[in-house]
Amino acid sequence: MSIEIRGPLEFPAHRENIELRTADGLTLIGEMASPQDRSPVATLVTLHPLPTAGGSMESHIIRKAAARLPALADLAVLRFNTRGTASPRGTSQGVFDGGGAERLDVAAAMDFVQERGLPTPWLLAWSFGTELALKYGREHDVVGAILLSPPLHRASDAEVAAWAGDPRRVIALIPEFDDYLRPAEARERFASIPDAVLIAVEGGRHLWVGESQTRHVLTEIVAAVNPQALPLPTVWGPAS
Repeated sequence: MSIEIRGPLEFPAHRENIELRTADGLTLIGEMASPQDRSPVATLVTLHPLPTAGGSMESHIIRKAAARLPALADLAVLRFNTRGTASPRGTSQGVFDGGGAERLDVAAAMDFVQERGLPTPWLLAWSFGTELALKYGREHDVVGAILLSPPLHRASDAEVAAWAGDPRRVIALIPEFDDYLRPAEARERFASIPDAVLIAVEGGRHLWVGESQTRHVLTEIVAAVNPQALPLPTVWGPAS
């Protein structure tokens, strides 16, 4: 019997509750999901939306990436709560710092990736998380950054322009009806990175609500990280 892939379905994977330790002594809670019976071909290090607006490792695109992509695309997915962020998994120590001290949270996640020997790490960042990726991603050994709904509120023009000429890829999904940064403005704001790939998503909105938007986002992620896994199946079971 096959089932349609949508909503909160979680597919087989090796899932491990983890803790990250920051350089300033905090413990961050998270989860590592990886393919159940084979090695991952690449790793997604996820950075969640703004915690003061409800963002966490459980924000739906990040949760669905962890639920689906280990099985459907052979990807490892690391998700965690930045300092002071709470979710059903638990609350990370510390206090939200508006993107400043969170630099150490990104570093702790990348230290974990290095310690585990996880392959081909990419930053997968959404909203507030894209600010962290743009500000601090160049400090780490990543293949590139996939930015979902970047608001460009905290990342300065200089921090964006610093990615110009960098061999690491910058791919940004810009919703047509984003609340903060729409495609026309995004083309101007990212013009300082000539090699950046901007994908305008027709009908898209900042929160990517609905299965069609979720599927679009996950497809673009896999197209960047492991295109051999495309097309993603729409059903799970004998027909998949």
